[in-house]
Amino acid sequence: MKAVTWQGKRDVRVETVPDPRIEEPTDAVIRITSTGLCGSDLHLYEVLTPFMTPGDILGHEPMGIVEEVGAAVPDLAAGDRVVVPFQIACGNCWMCMTGLPTQCETTQVTSEGMGAALFGYTRLYGAVPGAQAEYLRVPQAQYGPIKVPEGPPDDRFVYLSDVLPTAWQAVAYADIPEGGSVAVLGLGPIGDMACRIAKVRGAGQVFGVDLVSERLRRARARGVQTYDLRGFDNEKDLVQAIRDETDGRGPDAVIDAVGTEAHGSAAARLAQQASALLPRKLGGPFAERFSIDRLAALHTAIELVRRGGTLSLVGVYGGTADPLPMLTMFDKQLQIRMGQANVRRWSDEIIPYLTDEDPLGVEEFATHRLPLDEAPRAYEMFQRKQDGAVKVLMRP
Repeated sequence: MKAVTWQGKRDVRVETVPDPRIEEPTDAVIRITSTGLCGSDLHLYEVLTPFMTPGDILGHEPMGIVEEVGAAVPDLAAGDRVVVPFQIACGNCWMCMTGLPTQCETTQVTSEGMGAALFGYTRLYGAVPGAQAEYLRVPQAQYGPIKVPEGPPDDRFVYLSDVLPTAWQAVAYADIPEGGSVAVLGLGPIGDMACRIAKVRGAGQVFGVDLVSERLRRARARGVQTYDLRGFDNEKDLVQAIRDETDGRGPDAVIDAVGTEAHGSAAARLAQQASALLPRKLGGPFAERFSIDRLAALHTAIELVRRGGTLSLVGVYGGTADPLPMLTMFDKQLQIRMGQANVRRWSDEIIPYLTDEDPLGVEEFATHRLPLDEAPRAYEMFQRKQDGAVKVLMRP
């Protein structure tokens, strides 16, 4: 089959690799019909290279048709149409039963000290072959795949794999009071969708911050009050502008949908680049012990949120030695929640919104739809924010 493979920093290729097969009774194999390119994939493209191995298959946002199931998968059959969550979880352990499948005790990558295995996401998360491919082996298929009806286009459902539950959890963790206010930093796919979800769930004021014109335009068209970072001389001016809209206090909650690759902090950027350029045997240990994030977005979130407010961190962070302003965080009495999205925890709540009325705008959410063969161009375009690229779907 064809698959998108990682070969080095900013080097992905479409190669022919062996077809997946059933290896365990709880496996399924699906034929992929749509697969997304995620902002998290760009971390592998640019920052987390010390944890990658040439030939790794990328991707974690698929849907498709079941081709084959193992003997211990009673609720799936060949021909079923399914969305596959990005994490791999059993559904039966204590963590899964308490709504935390990202911490699944069956698939935890204990050798790396990490949570549940993820598709296509470094050795830290199990080095499981990913979903930017023609076919995908799905472990723990007795729990993970979400069956969806025939008829509507893939765009209606494919975001259940990651974008929708990630943004939904970000809003749930933000704990926005009914009619309250939230600022979303970063209007890429997750931040954009978080704004939409916050509005349909009753937020009174939704502020969106970015510096990419197309992202700002999309959010503004959905009724978000947008702020272009390029229009402010410094962070304090941005913070004050939003405070002025919230009786001087700041929003009740701030969602950081940017993460480790925030603009700013030249020193942190250099450190990230240095670890990526080291030989893999050195780069991995260096990153595990000394890596730091570019924390401009997080520092803005801490400054912006009102006292006693909530920070919801949904942008991916990977540092192990990050300096944080603990005095400010403690003094402001902030609540902070974060983590990978627990897809099956939220999927049943989300599905009623995927109707013909399409209140979240999922069918027009993708800006680009490309064949899988054009994956290298898609990565470069998305990483460079070219051609108005906000969300890319690929079709094998």
